[in-house]
Order: sequence, then structure tokens, then C-alpha cells
Amino acid sequence: MKALDRPYETLLLEQPSPGVVLLTLHRPDRYNAMTNTMFVEFERAALDLGQEDDLRVIVLTGAGRAFCGGYDLDDADGLAGLGAIGMLDQQERAARALLAIRSVRTPVIAAVNGAAAGGGLALALQADVRIGAPEAKFNAAFTRIGLSAGDLGTSWLMTRLVGPAVTSEIAFTGRMIDADEALRIGLVNSLSAPGGAVDDALALASTIVANSPAGVQLSKRAIQANLEVGSYAAALELENRGQALLTRTTDMPEALAAFKEKRRPVFTGE
Repeated sequence: MKALDRPYETLLLEQPSPGVVLLTLHRPDRYNAMTNTMFVEFERAALDLGQEDDLRVIVLTGAGRAFCGGYDLDDADGLAGLGAIGMLDQQERAARALLAIRSVRTPVIAAVNGAAAGGGLALALQADVRIGAPEAKFNAAFTRIGLSAGDLGTSWLMTRLVGPAVTSEIAFTGRMIDADEALRIGLVNSLSAPGGAVDDALALASTIVANSPAGVQLSKRAIQANLEVGSYAAALELENRGQALLTRTTDMPEALAAFKEKRRPVFTGE
């Protein structure tokens, strides 16, 4: 993949298996805290990977002991001195970066290997699926530093995962959520054995890769879009169009032929 050839300062991109990219936040000495450079590189990586026809799944994780410690506090000192428009520009830069990750057409699996705090929690929420390590922990500590949990999509995404009441309590208190609670409330899909979050995410990715690429991508599009539509009728309209489109690809006839011939289908997404 050409996207893997581009140099990054804060990210590491690898291809552990065909169709799968492992995207690692690579600032372990700073708990993979976000900087403006990382925001720019998130957008660039998402754009580059989105142009890779062979890409099927992205696994997102952090180097070292943390997933992402939020915004780097060394860079945060200057925020209070920004004017209103300057701060809006800063906020929109960060929001664009995380939106770029969420908007990649292929599934994104977050292997949360440690702390996901503040903006790190927001980043984990951008993924379609979250797998947690026993060491995983989450918090929306914005109110503890004079900010709002309405940050980088957290209030919208988390409410839809765990409900408004649970989200409100977590947001208002800024308390820590450990791995077991995260599983219980639905913040993560599953927990791994120690050191196994990335391996489990890659195994899940391999299962997804075996399916129709176009079918998976339009499933993601339908799920995300139907979180935002206002009616069941609108959801059905979107689903009907997607299914009609997929019958025009080669994957559906190939799946039917493989079933009749008792063999594994060979999907191309074309």
C-alpha cells in the first residue's frame, strides 16, 4: 500500500496481513498524547488510506502503556491565551482529525491497550468496534479542567453507546471507568487477556476481511448514517438503496455460486 510509504512523526502504519493496517499512535514517552502534528497526520493518514482499494480494516492502538492520554498538556499552556477565533480554529482542527478517522470507509477497530483519557476517549469512540485490555481505562475529565464533555464528538457518540443517563454521570463527575465497567456498560465490545488486545483486534479484522468488501463498507455507511436520520422510513430508504446497489457488484453472485459449489467465496468488492 502506498499509504504505508509516507513518513509520519507521531504515527506508525504497518500491514500485518493483507487488507489490514495497524495504525499506532507513536508517542509512548508522552502516553501518546495528541498534538497539532498528530491532528494533521490523522487527517493525512485517513485520506491516504481511504484511497487504498485493497484496504479492508484499520486497527487503531497506542504504543507503550497507554492508548491515548488526551491533548498534550505541554501544548495546552497556550490555549488560554488564544482569542475566541483562534481557539475555535484549534478546536476545529482537532475535530476534523478525529472525524477523519471515523469517516474512513472501512471498519476501524480500536485496541484500547491502556488509558484513554479526554481526547483519547473521544478517539476510541470514533472506532466502529472497541476491544479493551485489562489495563484499559477511560475518563471524560473535561469538567475537572474547566471544559465541557461536549468535546470532539464525545457527548454525541458516548450517549448512543451507553445512554444519556450513564453518559451524564460519567461526564459530570469526570471519574475513571475501568475495563470491567466499560464492558458492562457497553463502552467496549469485549476484553482481552493481558497483552492480547491488538491480537484479538487483528483476529476480528481477519474475520471481516473474509467478507464482501463492498457489503462491509455499505454496512458501515448505513449504520453511521442511520444514527443521524430522523425516522424509520428514512432508514429503510437508505438501506434499500444500499442493497440494490450491492446486487450490481460481483460479490453477491460470487457468494451464491460459492454456496452452491461448497467452496469459500472470493470477494473483490467490484
